[in-house]
Amino acid sequence: MRHRNPIKRSKDFKEVALGLTEKQALKEANRCLQCKKPLCVEGCPVEINIPKFVAFVKEGDYLSGLKKIKESNNLPAICGRVCPQETQCEGHCILGKKKRPVSIGALERFLADYEITQDIAEPPKIMPTNGHKVAVIGSGPAGLTVAADLAKLGYDITVFEALHEPGGVLLYGIPEFRLPKKILRREIDYVRSLGVNIVVNWVVGRTQTVDELLKEGFEAIFIGVGAGAPRYLGIPGENLNNVYFASEFLTRVNLMKAYDFPRYDTPIKKARRVAVIGGGNVAMDSARTAQRLGAEKVYLIYRRSESEMPARREEAENAKEEGIEFYFLSDPREISGDERGWVKSIKCEKMKLGEPDTSGRRKPEPSGEEFSIEVDQVIVAVGQRSNPILVRSINGLNLWGDGYITSSRDGKTNLERIYAGGDITTGAATVISAMGAGKRSARAIDDFIMGRTAPQPQTPEPPQNQNKPQ
Repeated sequence: MRHRNPIKRSKDFKEVALGLTEKQALKEANRCLQCKKPLCVEGCPVEINIPKFVAFVKEGDYLSGLKKIKESNNLPAICGRVCPQETQCEGHCILGKKKRPVSIGALERFLADYEITQDIAEPPKIMPTNGHKVAVIGSGPAGLTVAADLAKLGYDITVFEALHEPGGVLLYGIPEFRLPKKILRREIDYVRSLGVNIVVNWVVGRTQTVDELLKEGFEAIFIGVGAGAPRYLGIPGENLNNVYFASEFLTRVNLMKAYDFPRYDTPIKKARRVAVIGGGNVAMDSARTAQRLGAEKVYLIYRRSESEMPARREEAENAKEEGIEFYFLSDPREISGDERGWVKSIKCEKMKLGEPDTSGRRKPEPSGEEFSIEVDQVIVAVGQRSNPILVRSINGLNLWGDGYITSSRDGKTNLERIYAGGDITTGAATVISAMGAGKRSARAIDDFIMGRTAPQPQTPEPPQNQNKPQ
């Protein structure tokens, strides 16, 4: 896929990846083997019929290809940009065993972008209204998926969003240079076109409780509020001025346009030398955002080796091209400040890798050797945890770990009519895994309301090794 020049793109928030040309898309589609047993479909959390949509690309029938995708995935322009295809559909591609796998994600994006550039939108197929009401709490990837899938089946769906604009982590967590807001808003408008009502500035657990929603006639409730509370390092100096948690930092910049202060009234402290702690996609997004805000040097500090870094390979390569400096096998020990309480340096200890831990990766162990880096800003991106406002307001709801909701694979909780999916059940994961959870929950809710399953709730078990540390 084509990308903008690293030097130029590192100074603005315009999209980095430019997508495939039509010629490239046709050439790539012709590489597909059209396997009789397509393993790529098995690797897709939302079960897209990949060979079929690729065949439509090959024939030049782009709108039919997109229609085929939308039978399973309501957010193709988003998934084509941020889904980790290399470990999912493309990771299962037969061609990948000896050659390069088919670029399935790039083809998905091509079709979604084709519809946008042609300004053609085929009306979705929606079943007649069935008279049943379902509430969805949270408008992130899991919530939007549940809402869209049930709306297509004729349900009356209301989505409740705490922020002033829908999108959840897609909106506040992913920078403009990876997922332009106009693309996200178009996808959300598609969900609205299905008849979904989205209510913003509505904090369930404060504005209204789950019990009150049930009394208003909602027959089932899906909780997809994500995991938005920050995880702390637990080291001295974490409360100094100009230490940000990635969730706040990215929300200020992505959602509230702090990069354009004072035209937008949300400020953010711009720094000269920035240290970002973590090795996931959020850490990459934070580092590249800090650079675009004008930082002269941005250091990414990660306690494991590069091969064990959980970030997408593409995002790590983009960060390196843009000049982000990586410190691998380095673990923060202390953040130091000046006499006024502002960050001036960070002390780290060099690590060595030991035996694998519960995450399956080799555990970093102290070496006893320390070093310091002069910085005037630190961004902590070592994971997130459950926000307690909603879950603590639901009496009797089973939780696990740091306040995550315990649910079965199809979203059932221990409470009748309450379903959950996405990061609020697994801990921080990917957009596409949350969407997969949403699809399974939508099917389970439909089965329950239509009487195809027993009404009593299951006794779900917490997921194994889902909330992996970075």
